[in-house]
Amino acid sequence: MDKLFHIITDGSCDLPPEWAEQMGYSVVPFYVSFDDTHYFKEIEEMGIRDFYQQMVDRKGVYPKSSMPSTQDYVDAFMPWVEQDIPVICICITTKFSGSLQSAMNAMQMVKEEKPDARIQVIDSTVDTVLQGILVLEVVKCQKSGMTYEDTIRKIEEIKGTGRIFFTVGDMEYLAHGGRIGKVSSVAGSLLGIKPVITLKQGEIFPSGIGRSRRKNLDKTISLLTAYLKETGEDVSNYSIAVGYGYDYEEAVEYRARVLEALEGKVKEEDLLLLQIGATISVHTGPYPLGLGIIHKAL
Repeated sequence: MDKLFHIITDGSCDLPPEWAEQMGYSVVPFYVSFDDTHYFKEIEEMGIRDFYQQMVDRKGVYPKSSMPSTQDYVDAFMPWVEQDIPVICICITTKFSGSLQSAMNAMQMVKEEKPDARIQVIDSTVDTVLQGILVLEVVKCQKSGMTYEDTIRKIEEIKGTGRIFFTVGDMEYLAHGGRIGKVSSVAGSLLGIKPVITLKQGEIFPSGIGRSRRKNLDKTISLLTAYLKETGEDVSNYSIAVGYGYDYEEAVEYRARVLEALEGKVKEEDLLLLQIGATISVHTGPYPLGLGIIHKAL
């Protein structure tokens, strides 16, 4: 069967690099820098493990990320446009990055040369592992034979159901990245308080604070179960993933607690364990941990 469309996403998706080739989608990487001069393509030029190790080893040095350029997207779109294959491009929430604007600019440039090009650029309104599981749902649509137009409609239908519930190691990186007020950060640091945060519709909201990481992680799990209760739907209708930073062992233990809270309704292999990439961890620091959930497409 001819390929109905090609899926492109940006580096915020935080899926394992090898999955792109295995599943047939493309990733346009973000750039990351530790000195504000030398920028490296995430994954391609700086591996995520190396990135986290540098954050841990160089405490007080705050890395920065930079969005893909318009040309990066032109280079991603053109091979498919030249084959007359439609493109669906899924970008990180516009509240966090200008990646979507780069993609839109690229689309206009491509259409000037190829007026019949079919490119749909979509604001996912999500990020990190939640963006990743949205992309995987779109891959399922593609594999099922769903049309280009119906898949676009399906993305718009389910993206608003996406939620992230997470906590961080401390407030330091959130403050430095401008994600919370400086005063809140100073007060929080002095008291040893760490936030629990919810992301929905592309924005972050405070969902609690505490000194104990264990209790904060318990709070993320209770937010998940409360959301499922609120939807009134069975958990089998949702795709869920654990997102973690530097500490894999902690994430494995956390996933076990999530599975227990879901009372055996989700199999371990269906609760993905995905490492949060540089695009988001420049704001969270090396120890983010939490959950992403979104309604399944099929």
